[in-house]
Amino acid sequence: MILAAGRGERMRPLTDSVPKPLLKVRGKPLIEYHLEALKRAGYQRVVINHAWLGQQIESVLGKGERFGLDILYCAETHALETAGGIINALPLLCPTAKDELFTVVNGDIYSDFNFDTLPTHLPNGVEAHLVMVNNPSHHPNGDFHFTGQGLHPKQGCKLTFSGMAVYNKVFFAQTGSGVKPLAPMLRTAINRGQIGAQHYTGHWTDVGTLQRLTELNKIES
Repeated sequence: MILAAGRGERMRPLTDSVPKPLLKVRGKPLIEYHLEALKRAGYQRVVINHAWLGQQIESVLGKGERFGLDILYCAETHALETAGGIINALPLLCPTAKDELFTVVNGDIYSDFNFDTLPTHLPNGVEAHLVMVNNPSHHPNGDFHFTGQGLHPKQGCKLTFSGMAVYNKVFFAQTGSGVKPLAPMLRTAINRGQIGAQHYTGHWTDVGTLQRLTELNKIES
């Protein structure tokens, strides 16, 4: 799943007329880098949620033929935040009882991460596996403590959550629908020892401001 429902307030005025995932890096919409990376890693189906100017996303990407993917859309009348958007899309992500795991990536990041390195199964008791990155200058204190194998409430090195992860659908099973942020759910699960993780040290940018988008285009040009 690619999360693409955010309004992109900090990217205005660009996002007044274009949804943030369609903003361009090196002349290509940001979301297309994710689609190409997922295809290289062997993914076949991608679910994209959208809200603000979402029809533009559907018009640009279509059903996924030019990427060799089957793209499904989950439209939201208003943005449901990260967990709410995932819960809303669960029938598309896990259409049968045997479907348990799925990958999620934020639509507003840029990275050369190889999705092949994600686990294809999670150990018993582990409900999610997060990709952690070094803390960027705009987020120096990080998000969660990484122990080397997983996340801990207090022990380990504080790193930043990349916005890329694998989830078991049971992680969301006891949560109702509606607007739901993800961070509180992750913290609760970390306290229970239910979150695995890996540390990625390659290129990663949270394209959250106009300045970061400009800097990214300069670096990559």
